[in-house]
Parts: sequence; C-alpha cells; structure tokens
Amino acid sequence: MDINGSTILITGGTGSLGHKLTEILLSRYRPERLIILSRDELKQLEMRERFNDHPALRFFIGDVRDKARLYRAFDGVDYVIHAAALKQVPAAEYNPFEVIKTNILGAQNVIDAALDAGVKRIIALSTDKAVNPINLYGATKLCSDKLFIAANSYAGKKHTRFSVVRYGNVVGSRGSVIPLFFKLRHTGVIPITDKRMTRFWITLDEGAEFVLKALKFMKGGEIFVPKIPSTGIMDIVKAIAPECRIKIIGIRPGEKLHEVLISEDDGRLTLEYDDYYIIQPQFPWWGDERKNGGRPVPQGFVYASNTNRRRLTVFEIRSMINRWYEDALLRTANS
Repeated sequence: MDINGSTILITGGTGSLGHKLTEILLSRYRPERLIILSRDELKQLEMRERFNDHPALRFFIGDVRDKARLYRAFDGVDYVIHAAALKQVPAAEYNPFEVIKTNILGAQNVIDAALDAGVKRIIALSTDKAVNPINLYGATKLCSDKLFIAANSYAGKKHTRFSVVRYGNVVGSRGSVIPLFFKLRHTGVIPITDKRMTRFWITLDEGAEFVLKALKFMKGGEIFVPKIPSTGIMDIVKAIAPECRIKIIGIRPGEKLHEVLISEDDGRLTLEYDDYYIIQPQFPWWGDERKNGGRPVPQGFVYASNTNRRRLTVFEIRSMINRWYEDALLRTANS
C-alpha cells in the first residue's frame, strides 16, 4: 500500500480525528486527493482555512445516510477511513433511531458504495463501548463492526477489504471529562459519577497514527486494538483540579464503571503483537500466513480498563493533558 499518489476519503472528516489525520497525511505524505466528507459546511470552511486551502484537499458535503451521495463521493477513491458516527451516549438513548440510521444503516451504505466503487481498503472506527454494550451507542457500533467484518465475505472477486480499529477514550475529545473539569475547576466543585470508574486513554496523535498503521497492515476482517494505558477518574481530578471538592452524582444511564476492549469470548480469537492486538475474523480463508507472527493470548484473557497492567500516574496524566491543551491553543490561534 502506498498513500503517495492515492486518493483517500475520510467520512466525518471535520471531527477531531479527521483534523489530526489530515495534518499527518498532508505533512508526511503526498496524496493526490484527500477528500473530507461531512455534513457541516461551516466546519469544512474552517478546516479549509486551517490547512491554507491545500491543493490536495477536497470537501464534499454529504451524509453517510445518503447512499446516492456516497456513490458520487467514492468515485475514484482508493482508501476510506470511516469516522462518521453519532457518539453522545445520552443523545443516543433519547434519539435511538437517529443513531441507528447513522451508525448502522450509514455503515451499510459505506460498505455498498465502497464495493461498487472499487475502493481498495476501508478502515472503520469503533469504540470500547461496542464490547458487551449496555447503551444504544455501543450496540450500534457493535452492529457496525459486524457489518464491516462480514463485508469481506461478500466482496466476491472484488479486491475491496474491510477492517476495524477499536480504542478507548481520546484525551480532550468532544464529550471528554477534561474540558468539563477545566471549565468547572474555578467553581471549586467537580462532579464525579463514581470514584471507582476507570477508562482506557489514548491521545489524538496516537489514535490517528494507529488508524494509519492498521490501514497499512490490514488483510481484511481484523479488529485492531492498540495497547494503551488506563486511568481512574480520581487521578484525572488530581491532575486537573486537586484543590476542588468532589460531588458524587451517580452513574448516568448507559454508563459502565469500567470499559472492555477485548472480551473473554473475543480473547479466543485474539493475537498479540508488540504494541497492539488483533481479533481475528472467523473466515475459512483466514490462514496462518495472515497472522504475521502474532501470538495467541492466554486462555481467559480479558482486556479491561480496571485490570489493565498499564496504569497512568497523575504526573503522566497531567503531561498528556498539558500537551492536549497546548495543541488546542495552537489550533485556536491558527483558525
């Protein structure tokens, strides 16, 4: 796979990950075209200005719910990164079918358009909430994952291949507790759902780099899971607002105490590599030659945020947050 000279399309490309992927792709590679597909023309304008109207950049207003529009957008595209989704858990609980239309029906539209347009490789973004889901958002992403993996089986003689990247919370992303805690620390009170809560953590840079790595090494059908650290909610408070009083507000609907990236059932299909895991598909054509040196994980393996051996210290959390804050200020200054 060679990104140079190719055409790449990012659905939901005006989001945080889309910005970071665009930054990496335009600074490190020479794509012929980098197409940003999204619904918001204002965000596209702001993104165009941020990247100084780069000659490789194209902006396409569209929605993954609109299959006809996807057919037009995917014409001549080599690689697709599918990042478009409705992600807010409370909003998903209140507007369930809207989320289904984007996250599930939209995923199938992407698959159909990619197959018929002859796209070579598609990476879909998933979430830890898709593992043993208890909220609608997680359930729709589990369905999406299943659709993308199964798409490899009915590609027929076409060379189109589909894989999935699954990771945890992104530091400072929209919906993250970090901007909220920064906003509230001047009040002297920080609301906490439960002191025991843990989450997987990954920076935006790490997430974008991992997506591109998976796009490069995918064979079709894998779920790529990076080895990332966990953190407890109280350690985040100590890193941002150690002087504040804690107010316990209780777990919100659809929220877990701890998140899981690989369940015990998926563990039976999981291979371990130096810095990531692959959950293998159950395809008859998935043979040993595709494993590329991966090692089976131990029996009973579970990759959960509360039992993860890699735990961030308060100092490490503070360093990650400071990098996010500096990056956010730089983006604001350049916008």
